[in-house]
Amino acid sequence: MHTSRPTPGTPMIFQWRKWDGSPHWRHECVYLGSDKWGDWVGQPTGWGSARPGRAYAVGGASVTLVPAAGPGSAFEGAGIPHPDFALTVNRNHRKGMRIYIDLGWEVEWTDTPELVTGIDMDLDVVRVEGERGTWVDDRDEWAEHSALFGYPRDVMDRLEHLALDLEARVRAQVAPFDDATADAWLDRLEGYGLER
Repeated sequence: MHTSRPTPGTPMIFQWRKWDGSPHWRHECVYLGSDKWGDWVGQPTGWGSARPGRAYAVGGASVTLVPAAGPGSAFEGAGIPHPDFALTVNRNHRKGMRIYIDLGWEVEWTDTPELVTGIDMDLDVVRVEGERGTWVDDRDEWAEHSALFGYPRDVMDRLEHLALDLEARVRAQVAPFDDATADAWLDRLEGYGLER
């Protein structure tokens, strides 16, 4: 695996696919930098997100954490030895969605420094400001796709456990699932002035 990263401020792509290899969401992003949790990429207001059959320009800024994994990583130290997810934190989301965590598989940098890829594994952890709060989403899609794609049982067990663990961490707002960690990266993103 390629270990180099783009220079902060460099445009890049975050490309999701489904378990069978079919394309899923493709997000236009910019590389922001890294901290002990991993690498942060941002999507400025007006930049594009698309999947087969749907495309739009985002209405507000967001940052996404590509978690660092492996021995000695901050996530291993925090009791998450396999951080199989991407954490997105929004600012001024029109529906009040603050956190959206895509559970995934093989979420990683590629040999192309400006490309992160991952397999979208359906389950999401969502935090919305207000009464709705925090929950694990898309269990129906998870059930449907596990049958359709034949997810291995060990993968399913690991991700089901991880979803519940992440839900608890988001509720407790412990780093990096707190506001302060992401807000620093959102400030950096907005400082580039890349809105369209």
